[in-house]
Amino acid sequence: MESTRTFSDKLFLVIKGIGMGAANKVPGVSGGVVAFVAGFYEEFIYSLQKVNGKAFKLLINGRFNSFYRYINGKFLGLLFFGMIVSYFSVSKILDYFLDHYELYVWSLFFGMIIGSIYYINKDFNQWHLKTGIALGIGIVLGLGISFLNPAKENDNLFFVFICGMISVSGMTLPGFSGSFILILMGNYVLLLVDSVNALFDTLTEIVRLNFEFVYNSERLRLLKVLVVFTLGSVAGLVTFSHILSYILKHYKSITLATIIGFIVGSLGVVWPWKKTIFKTNAQGELLLDINDSPIIQNYQRYLPELNSETLFAVMYAILGIFVVLALEWYGQKTRKIK
Repeated sequence: MESTRTFSDKLFLVIKGIGMGAANKVPGVSGGVVAFVAGFYEEFIYSLQKVNGKAFKLLINGRFNSFYRYINGKFLGLLFFGMIVSYFSVSKILDYFLDHYELYVWSLFFGMIIGSIYYINKDFNQWHLKTGIALGIGIVLGLGISFLNPAKENDNLFFVFICGMISVSGMTLPGFSGSFILILMGNYVLLLVDSVNALFDTLTEIVRLNFEFVYNSERLRLLKVLVVFTLGSVAGLVTFSHILSYILKHYKSITLATIIGFIVGSLGVVWPWKKTIFKTNAQGELLLDINDSPIIQNYQRYLPELNSETLFAVMYAILGIFVVLALEWYGQKTRKIK
């Protein structure tokens, strides 16, 4: 599979990785949906599933080329390279737009998820009682998660490791937003904002030959948290990929129906017209956590008024649908050429 990839294939694989990285950071959006729509979801799961005992034996015995080929290393390497680039570039741009044009960003992703539902469902012809029940369960779970109240921040390293394992499920399970799960677990800002920024600042200082960060206890704490979170994410990726590989092999139609349900349910999280609700005390004063950050209680969703802002938001949602349809068209075109 690796030898048949052209330079453009490799370039687009990096771009897909960037798309997955950006999607993983947006609460309510799943990187697994990008993998599904872009047509490499099963290869992604299969490649991760190859990280097993045999792979580690090859690695321990020094057979690095065999290990690289066995786990489909070029595919995973290009994909994860794109994700890393995304976390330090595209995701920061995304943060800017979420701060300044929040409604339009949510509208764009809302439309992309609608397009994804169409894309996944159009070729799925296995509807019967069992898949219908699986669809319903997926929708209920997806919607139910969107109405849970977030917990407080917790930097206990064991809990951070668990956060890594659970949050990365958004990459392997389309419709299940890992970043939104981190919000519910109270650690979204700690793990996807503060610790990533700490790593970026540290790398910048190292390039400038400035090593004063070793005396910065807060920086070292955040870096330690990021390392543990990364280890948890790797463990979660490998674990979930093995489980999903087995389920897809033996219960493919039910699994796909559940995934469609998850994605439909995730629309409750990505609904563009919402505002963040912060916890207050009996006197109406804003409650803060130990880091002086407001404690998020939940989102309050509302129906939009008919005005120019709403019309622009609808246009962005339609644009999101067309983006997914364009990706589908491009995928079909490239498959025909090959």
